Amino acid sequence: MKRITIIFLLLFCALPGISQELRNPSFEEVISLKSIGSVTISPDGKHVVFLLSAADWEENKYDRELWISKNGETPFQLTNNLQNNSTSPQWSPDSKWISFISNRGDKNQLQVIRAAGGEAFQITDSKTGIRGYEWSPDGKQIAFTQAEDKSAGNKKRKKKYGSYAVDDEEYSLSQLYVMNFDADRLNMMPTPKQLEDSTFKANQKPTLLMDSVDFTVTNFKWSPDGKKIVFSHQPDPLINSFFKSDISIFDVASGTYETLVANRSYDDFADWSPDGKSILYYSSIDDTTSNYYLNNRVFTIKIDGKKNKELAADFDEDLGQLQWNSNGIYGIAWNKTKRTVLKIDEKSGKVTRLKTDQDRVFSISFSKDADQVAYLANTDDSLNEMFVTSDGFKSSEKLTAITAQLEGWATADSEVISWKSEDGAIIEGVLHKPKDYDSNRKYPLLIAIHGGPTGISTPTPVSAYVYPVTQWVNKGALVLRPNYRGSAGYGEDFRSLNVKNLGVGDAWDVLSGIKHLEEKGMIHKDSIGCMGWSQGGYISAFLTTNSDQFKAISVGAGISNWMTYYVNTDIHPFTRQYLKATPWSDKKIYEMTSPMTNINQASTPTLIQHGEFDGRVPVANAYELVQGLRDVGVDTELIIYKGFGHGITKPKERLAATWHNWQWFLKYVWGESVELPEE
Repeated sequence: MKRITIIFLLLFCALPGISQELRNPSFEEVISLKSIGSVTISPDGKHVVFLLSAADWEENKYDRELWISKNGETPFQLTNNLQNNSTSPQWSPDSKWISFISNRGDKNQLQVIRAAGGEAFQITDSKTGIRGYEWSPDGKQIAFTQAEDKSAGNKKRKKKYGSYAVDDEEYSLSQLYVMNFDADRLNMMPTPKQLEDSTFKANQKPTLLMDSVDFTVTNFKWSPDGKKIVFSHQPDPLINSFFKSDISIFDVASGTYETLVANRSYDDFADWSPDGKSILYYSSIDDTTSNYYLNNRVFTIKIDGKKNKELAADFDEDLGQLQWNSNGIYGIAWNKTKRTVLKIDEKSGKVTRLKTDQDRVFSISFSKDADQVAYLANTDDSLNEMFVTSDGFKSSEKLTAITAQLEGWATADSEVISWKSEDGAIIEGVLHKPKDYDSNRKYPLLIAIHGGPTGISTPTPVSAYVYPVTQWVNKGALVLRPNYRGSAGYGEDFRSLNVKNLGVGDAWDVLSGIKHLEEKGMIHKDSIGCMGWSQGGYISAFLTTNSDQFKAISVGAGISNWMTYYVNTDIHPFTRQYLKATPWSDKKIYEMTSPMTNINQASTPTLIQHGEFDGRVPVANAYELVQGLRDVGVDTELIIYKGFGHGITKPKERLAATWHNWQWFLKYVWGESVELPEE
């Protein structure tokens, strides 16, 4: 059960400066850091709702609930689902209701709560669970998607034939529905018994908009006048089917739809124009061989199919969170380790980066008139905070104090450094130093490699997941988090540098970073460790079989053999795009880039961590690597985290994984031994 305390409210109050000695936080404290997301401003611009995530150690989960700031005042908690999360907040067009998705008994259902306060009301009764939704412009209807109900057919099949699954056919299409929203009935303060009344429920019964269609709806939005709904759709919900996504328009009056955009590859709706005459959308046009790493492309098109126009053609980075309002087209994009708000000129297609007093912006939400904006952002020295602005990002007011959680902690000092890789590519990385860093000393070096490959590492006072970066820095180590080739934020050409060069080029970038720090006299060359998860785990595995520079390595959910990975992963196109081949068409490229190829050269003690049910990087990769290392006599240990997929998503297992890494590197880099605490 959750424990909501008055102390927690201090996170949203300004704390006075307290002179005290900084302390090293525990693993539990770092894992328990609260974070915010999904910032949504009310249409009238007065209030902001956001999600706050907190670790619930008793239930062993991360709980997400809605919080609200009214009229710029201190936020307070709005929802409290004792067993599950509350997510996907939206405002009704009149700013009087807040809707959200929550499972309060059986399946995800749509809930509404008054902005003025009170209890939440469940307004759907979905057998399969609500997936996504949106209010109509007049607030009288809500469109939503839910999976088709196959339970009856599945039950009959199981009764006769038992349990089996046909590959790539065990799915349910996501269908689009519309239901009425009767605010007057809810304003009568109905009791739970009255909510079950047949007349009330009949008024709320949803209508399926398109029956007998052979696609799944992935994204949708009402037109500004409420007469149409644009929706993206693909043949099925399987992850690789996004290549076949198209865009159509449903006409509410006639109950029919027409396809508007149907390129050979990925098409996805972004937003309506304010006048409802055009839409904004993403497209890969006919590219099915390189859209994992090339820039996304952005277009506008009239809803009659005319005047198709590309925007931001000269902008060299992926554009995200595109929104079209009365003040223009806005979005967000990386610029190396910075993340900025963008404005796109509709006529010229040119992109302008807007200046804010924050280093990275992650979410933006506009009021109906687009004059009030709420956004989520951080600096090099802060955690994500929520801000509001009314002057085009020139100045902002901070509504939260999430960074106050770090009060009294000894956190890392971070800086962005750069070096030249083996092939001449300029590589950046984030270097974390102790507070008492001494340029006359040499330090142990630990390298933490991000996933992706199109992820990115940025300066931060606390870096966590399952790697105790803060504690290593406070123990007297430097921690380098390289943005190796393929990372986001450095443009299309940089992201393409590891095509047909995975592992090899990545290793160049890591090893040249070590050499750079060694030449500057900053590190002990005999006290170096390396770790990473996902793509970072793959690079760590590649280094463990292709380098002898490390005292210890940790491989988290890493690929060990591209050949066996290719046939087991849920994203086969990823491998084909980066290696430009299948194992059957070019065996050599798969061998060159696979850690297992040079297993006989391995000598570095290697910890392997993996989720039991990982579909992205199947656990067979872990078993293959650990057996190969054992066969050649390398000290190795494999830890399987039960019940998890590609990530460790619960606090207790995240604590365990953190301790496992702490023990491993303490043993092999520092020559120390520590037992896993029982309490």
